[in-house]
Order: sequence, then structure tokens, then C-alpha cells
Amino acid sequence: MKALLIPVKDLTKAKQRLAPWLSQSDRTSLAEAMFEDFCAAVTNARAMDRIYLISNFEPAIQRAEHYGWEVLRETSQESESASVDAASRICSDRGVTSLARVPIDLPLVTAADIDSIFAHVRSAPSAVIVPSRSGTGTNTLLRTPPPLFRSHFGPNSFPKHLREAENLGAECVILRNERLELDVDDWDDLETLAAHPNATQAIATTRWLDCAGIGIPPRSNANSNPNAAAAAASAANTNSAQHDAPLEITRGSSA
Repeated sequence: MKALLIPVKDLTKAKQRLAPWLSQSDRTSLAEAMFEDFCAAVTNARAMDRIYLISNFEPAIQRAEHYGWEVLRETSQESESASVDAASRICSDRGVTSLARVPIDLPLVTAADIDSIFAHVRSAPSAVIVPSRSGTGTNTLLRTPPPLFRSHFGPNSFPKHLREAENLGAECVILRNERLELDVDDWDDLETLAAHPNATQAIATTRWLDCAGIGIPPRSNANSNPNAAAAAASAANTNSAQHDAPLEITRGSSA
């Protein structure tokens, strides 16, 4: 049985790395907009048998219940890694054989992107990892079985997860997908999103960007380079062409 796991923190405290530029109210509304776009993609995905949300944030729980997803209600949150690992054990006990953790701050994600994660499932022991744009973080992690190894979400999590898989002799598929790689944590991410040719597909997030006035120039010397927006858009188009289809890299072997 394949399942999607959606961890959700308290969005009233979301996106602290954007605090130098946005108020907490703005950061919360941004997180809520991205969650709305993420849910729209999830509801159209078809590759998983179950969808689980783990959270203690009541609005997220109510949304999950509205969609008919299964809720793992937390009494407290220690860290995302702790939440995901606890959920992985519960899901495994409920018969889930492959579990993909996907975060909600991926505004460009599509149903096809989510389905593609599950299309790369291998026999146990195995993992599918989508790194962040920087190549150091982990934006998506699918493990077969779910508690295959412990989570290390945070700085430099990608090499840590890769090392865990390799230490177990697990086959590991590294999936490159620009939409799954673009999570929004800081100002550079917002600028990249605003310049992306497919940004308008994220309807709620685009609405937030428009209200916030972000189709913005860079935060440094904002008015000194009138070609900055065009250059960013050109780079985004180039990147889109290069990564229009997911790129799979397999390490290790289950043989």
C-alpha cells in the first residue's frame, strides 16, 4: 500500500526565515496560500492509496477531514523529523508499505509530480529522494518500508538521508524535478517563484504575491537594474526547459 504523508506545523508561526521582510501575519497568509495550492494538487493525484496528515494545527486538520484524508493528531510538535518518524511507524503498522513525505510549501507542485514520486517506488529496502534546489536539503522523501531509517530534515538533510540509505544497502532513486525542488523558505525563493514562467498556476500563492506586491526586483539595489526581472524570467525559462521532465538517478542496488 502506498501513502502520502503531509506534515503541517502551526502556520501562525510559519516561515520564520522570512521575518526580516514579512510580518508574521503575512508569513502565515503565505503559508496558507501555499497549502491551498498544495491541496489542489493532492486532490487530483491518483498514485497513492491513502493520504495522511500529521499535525496539531486545527485549521489543517479540518481541511484534511474535509477531503477525507486520515488525520494523525499530535498533542505537541518536537520537530518535523520526529513527527514524520512517528507517523511512519503508525502508517507501517496500518499496512502502508511505501510512504512519501511531501511538505506543503511547494506552490508549483502538480498532481503529476506527486504521482511521479510513487512511479519510482522500488522493492524494499529502497528510497526515493527529491533534493532541494540547492542540492543540500530534502524536499521529498519516500521510504520503503516507511520506518526504513530515521529522518534528518533541516540543513544538509539530503546527504544525511542518502548516507542512511547507503548504509542499509537500500536502492536509492534521486529524482530531480524543478517544481518539487522549489520550496519557499526565504526571499530568494519568493523571487524565484515570482519570476517562474508557471507561477500563475499556483492560483492562491499568485494571489498572495500580487497582494504583497511581489513580482519584485531584488531586495538589494532594487531600482538600479531594470533588466533584473527579465534576466530572472529568462533563467527560469531555461531551467524549466532543462527539467521539464523528472530526471532519475539511481544509486545502490537491491540485487
